[in-house]
Amino acid sequence: MSTLTQEQSQLVRQSHGVPPRLIDPHTNRQYVLLDVEVYDRLQAVLTDPDPHELYPALERALHDEGWNDPHMDDYNRYA
Repeated sequence: MSTLTQEQSQLVRQSHGVPPRLIDPHTNRQYVLLDVEVYDRLQAVLTDPDPHELYPALERALHDEGWNDPHMDDYNRYA
């Protein structure tokens, strides 16, 4: 793990909670310096969920839309 330079540390302190942006002078690419807790929360949100974790939500959504209505059995039989 690397340590922030004095300039980067000062930039973080002066940013008032807004992640500072940095530019790599060799590539001209921009980077955002995030607090590790923010990064971990974003990582958790952006990773693909296990499909099995979605089953309860799908079950509720289908139930709310009436897919378990007995009349759907007739529809399914002729569809």
